[in-house]
Amino acid sequence: MKLVILSRYDAVAASSRLRTAQYVPFLEAEGFQVSTRPFFDATYISALYGGGSRKAHLGRYIRTRLADLRAAGSADVIWLEKEALPWLPWLLERPAWPRDVPVVSDHDDAVFHRYDHHRRASVRGLLGGKIDGVMAASRIVMAGNPYIADRARTAGAGRVEVVPTVVDLSRYPASPLPPPDGGLRVGWVGTPMTWADHAAPMQRLIVDVVIPRGGLFRAIGARGTSEIEDGIEYLPWSEDTEVEAIRGMDVGIMPLDDSPWSRGKCGYKLIQYMACGRPVVASPTGVNTEIVEHGVNGFLARTAKDWRDALITLLDDPALRARMGAAGRAKVERSYSLQVWAPRVAALLRGAAG
Repeated sequence: MKLVILSRYDAVAASSRLRTAQYVPFLEAEGFQVSTRPFFDATYISALYGGGSRKAHLGRYIRTRLADLRAAGSADVIWLEKEALPWLPWLLERPAWPRDVPVVSDHDDAVFHRYDHHRRASVRGLLGGKIDGVMAASRIVMAGNPYIADRARTAGAGRVEVVPTVVDLSRYPASPLPPPDGGLRVGWVGTPMTWADHAAPMQRLIVDVVIPRGGLFRAIGARGTSEIEDGIEYLPWSEDTEVEAIRGMDVGIMPLDDSPWSRGKCGYKLIQYMACGRPVVASPTGVNTEIVEHGVNGFLARTAKDWRDALITLLDDPALRARMGAAGRAKVERSYSLQVWAPRVAALLRGAAG
């Protein structure tokens, strides 16, 4: 069976690496002939995270994607990440889709809000319904969480399946890996953008809790260099060292606001922490309330007092951390692992192809 993956990015970017690329070895072992064609290349990703210009090559990206769409006409099924032609209206994108090739569209963020909540009325008018069109035209919509799934059903999608963003358990040992200084670590992982939006506003509270207990706030991916500053241990993100850095945490956190965009998040940070056997503290936003079982594998924290109390409780009780961490790991093994979901995704793709 010939499968063409039209990904948003190449595997450097987390969304494409986790939503499609990590499934490829399993799919190939199951007999799929897989061709992956990203829209944006690694140069774009570097500019995205480094603050450089991202518009210079948009025309080239569009031309390449149009050629990829023409070539995909011989596929049995197309696995499309989010949309085929970003920032172009649905009326222009729809005719570019190959005829008679079923499309499975994959959505792990509330990308529709990038359009329908845009500050410019012209963008809202032209593109506000763009992702709805993609969803309605898809044979199957894979939604990363129930919030996105509800949007797909409202858009008129014929079949909607919730497919969480998952981890490959073979990469995630549950054993801890204490830092060289032996101190406690409250940890976070993400990008410079998500750090600025969600974690940086919490840094004073977290540092004030962890420093008196001989620890640090570990921020993975917030900066591109390793340094310790004002109680924060900054570590650069890399795929090779990410799991090791998470294993060195004692508690993993995921603060979010309660915005429509945040409700579309898939809680992947929490799943990573739990896969490493770490207890978690998270804002009760969107799918976080499904991943975190309050008092079982972590705590949900709404107010500053909630956050402070949860962190103190966990940092002061190693036995509780171990118990909650084990519960989190077990939940990932049951519900959020590649080992569980790869056969399901393969079955969905085969089913879409008919």
